[in-house]
Order: sequence, then structure tokens, then C-alpha cells
Amino acid sequence: MSVDPLFLVGALVCLVSVVLCIGAAALKQGPNDLTILSAAAVELFLLVYGGASLLRLAGGQGIAGAAWEFWGYLLTALIIPVGAVWWSLMDRSRWSNIVLSAVGITVFVMLFRMEQIWDGANLL
Repeated sequence: MSVDPLFLVGALVCLVSVVLCIGAAALKQGPNDLTILSAAAVELFLLVYGGASLLRLAGGQGIAGAAWEFWGYLLTALIIPVGAVWWSLMDRSRWSNIVLSAVGITVFVMLFRMEQIWDGANLL
């Protein structure tokens, strides 16, 4: 499995989001602009990733695995940051930052799986 540069960018965005959100929770802060925007950055990355995937398909590069599974992962991953941000706006306690940190962790795992599906690897 070759490493896609877009995957590395996504991993970095997810990591930064997780560190910021866990750091804010450790400092006993409620969700703030920085933590909410870090989850929004994950969402923005997923939108770019979806667009890049469409461009790769249009360019003739196909999905080696099941296409429905790839797009299902992507659509589900797009819902996760929206739900976590909504949660953090409703519950202003520091525990919302833990929910926001779950965005980065969960999306990273889903992104890893999407890369496996794209390349046709069944390692999970």
C-alpha cells in the first residue's frame, strides 16, 4: 500500500485536532473557538478529500475495493464532526472537548480504512 500524500495531511489535521481538544479538556476548559474550529478543519479536510477522490476517479484511477464501502465511510465520516460540534454547542462543559477529540481519532481510523479500500488491501 503506497502512502497517499492527502492521507498524510488528513492524519496531521486529525492529530492536531485531537491534541488541541484533549489539551483543552486537561486544562478544564469548555469548548472554545480553537477546539470547535479544529473539528471544523477535520470536516473541511474530508470535503477536500471527497473532491480529490472524485477527481481521481475522473482521471481514470479506480477504487480497488468496494466503491459503496468507500463512499459509505466518507459520508459517515462527514457526519461525525457535525455531530460533535453540535454537541459542544449544546453542552459547554469541558467534557465536550473529549467528544470533539473523538472526532480526530474516529476520522483518522476511517481515513485509514478508506485508503485500504482504495488500494484494495483488506488488512482490518
